[in-house]
Amino acid sequence: MMEQMLTEESVSKTMLKGLTLKELKDFFTAAGEKRFRGDQVFEWIYGHMAENFDDMSTIPNYLRKKLNLYCELNTLILFSSEQSQRTGTKKYLFKTHDDLVVESVVIPDPKRITLCISTQVGCPLDCQFCATGLMGYKRNLSSAEIMDQFLMVSRDYGKNKISNIVYMGMGEPLLNYANTLKTLQIFAEEKTKDISLRRITVSTAGIAPKIIELADSGLKVKLALSLHSMFEETRSKIMPINKKYSLKENLEAVRYYAKQTDTPITFEYVMLKDINDRTDDLNALLKLCKSLPCKINVIPFNSISHMGPTGFAHELQPSQKFRIDEFVKTLRENNIVVMVRFTQGDDIAAACGQLAYKRLTPALSSERSPSDKGERD
Repeated sequence: MMEQMLTEESVSKTMLKGLTLKELKDFFTAAGEKRFRGDQVFEWIYGHMAENFDDMSTIPNYLRKKLNLYCELNTLILFSSEQSQRTGTKKYLFKTHDDLVVESVVIPDPKRITLCISTQVGCPLDCQFCATGLMGYKRNLSSAEIMDQFLMVSRDYGKNKISNIVYMGMGEPLLNYANTLKTLQIFAEEKTKDISLRRITVSTAGIAPKIIELADSGLKVKLALSLHSMFEETRSKIMPINKKYSLKENLEAVRYYAKQTDTPITFEYVMLKDINDRTDDLNALLKLCKSLPCKINVIPFNSISHMGPTGFAHELQPSQKFRIDEFVKTLRENNIVVMVRFTQGDDIAAACGQLAYKRLTPALSSERSPSDKGERD
């Protein structure tokens, strides 16, 4: 039956990684196999982190041979990694099948080890403080490519060491909603219990309709909104997506999300000198934080000079330390939960807002720029 579904003349093999538990069960049922084979393969992929079908010892030999013939398991190739000597932050560079590059970052902390994963190659949003936007947008990552970042990093860094996941690497997760949602559904399963939804955060620049959709999905994942200003005009200058989905619309959406999921919202706030660190900015932020359950991630602006920014992006400067301290002190005095995301990994261009690349290594690309490859999904 599997031979009828997928012949050797097929253009490509069926990718099993990135499929949800239900999809795997349906696949094996349609192929004329027992439905529980989907459970077994799911556990081998996401629980045991198997790298090939031959490692799946509970699968009969005849079926493993068929899977090798007609199915695929791996997507990305890990071709380099670099670790910060100062903080231990580790950046991974992965090559895709079409010679593009995505980056993931492991951020160690005494209480947790967080993996920051990407959902797109590049980003179409052009946030002025973010290096990823400056490299442009190539395509969405598949659910398999998103999951492979977690699985491959876990195998390299140490299985079961990753305790938290943040969808805030390259790209806007909610513009790749279907594949992002599919990976969250995978993490929600009991068989992937090492990472629970309560330890996963999806970060968005503000795609209001998708925030509502995620709220109604039944997946109670944490949500972080890249806020960066409480004023529409300023936010539009910093984040052009605000012209399409206004701050007002996004704040209504996150209020709905908080109520629907009973989950506090995280607001991310990159501190930019003379742009969003004024007294009026602080007062507006205070008013917002008193109106719904939330916390604030205060983020010092990290240099994006390695991408050669021009115009407004070139003019951005980090707020002075005393001003950041004043912001944090005032917020905390008003009983607002504030986390200061100290810069980690800036010595390897792995800090918040710095993920980007200009080209592959010569050995892999013959000096061909990834901007020459790929089309928008």
